Amino acid sequence: MTTIKSGLLLKLEVHWILKFMAFIEYFSIAGLGVLVGLLIFRVGGNQDQNRRLDNAFYQLLDIQDSRISLIQLAATAQVSAEVAQDYLERQARVFSALPDIDDEGNTFYQFPRLNLPKKMKQQEW
Repeated sequence: MTTIKSGLLLKLEVHWILKFMAFIEYFSIAGLGVLVGLLIFRVGGNQDQNRRLDNAFYQLLDIQDSRISLIQLAATAQVSAEVAQDYLERQARVFSALPDIDDEGNTFYQFPRLNLPKKMKQQEW
């Protein structure tokens, strides 16, 4: 009788262990799916943000005679000041731009002159 009871207990324990493992597996897969979805969403958002920053940067180079301030870039690209600052500092390093302060105390980055061919100036960015 004890061997039958112990056999039943063993089957019940195995049954609950298997259910618990299935539960853990289900939530692990679901969690992984959520993480992949968030990653895809974030990458897509960053691409749009980078496109807006690039467009604003080159428009401002042309319009502002190669002088760009942080607030101009942030407002034109419609991004936060922190994001615009990271982008502007990266571009300043790449193009060897120099910081400059105007008479009102505003900080600008002076980039090399943007000399586009006349055909390109007529096109939209």
